[in-house]
Amino acid sequence: MVKSGLIFGAIAFILILGSSTVISPLCAPCLGMFLGIATGYVAGIFDKPTSSGDAVRKGGLTGAIVGGFGIVGSLLASIINGAILNPSNLDALYRTLGVNNLVIDKTTIWIGQLVSGCCVGLFNLIWMAVLGIAGGALWFQIIGKSQSGLSMPPQGPNESGD
Repeated sequence: MVKSGLIFGAIAFILILGSSTVISPLCAPCLGMFLGIATGYVAGIFDKPTSSGDAVRKGGLTGAIVGGFGIVGSLLASIINGAILNPSNLDALYRTLGVNNLVIDKTTIWIGQLVSGCCVGLFNLIWMAVLGIAGGALWFQIIGKSQSGLSMPPQGPNESGD
């Protein structure tokens, strides 16, 4: 569980940091969808839980670990975006879109970036945990049920007469 969480956590951190900085912070939930399911599934591969409840629990915890790395990536991306954006560029962009008389200062940019980074990061944490549950359940349905030694062979009547 921890192994899958750390591997996918590093991947989530890099992908969310990069996409949220270069493209948009709204890309993080899309990445969370794929990473959440994948980490829950891989947690099943690494840990090989013996019941569906255990697979679901491990998938959810692993998804939450990856979501924690995602929050750090989102917050770091919002700090980078806050430092890069300036009011004159945003004003020109808004005028191009037809929005006039909008006053934006550096403080508003910082507040907007940090609040959106926190909100997107928290959403992504919950999103990855839920999808980690789905990934764990998916692993159990595909592979976990058919593991050797998981089901007990039928036994005959007790020989001692009990």
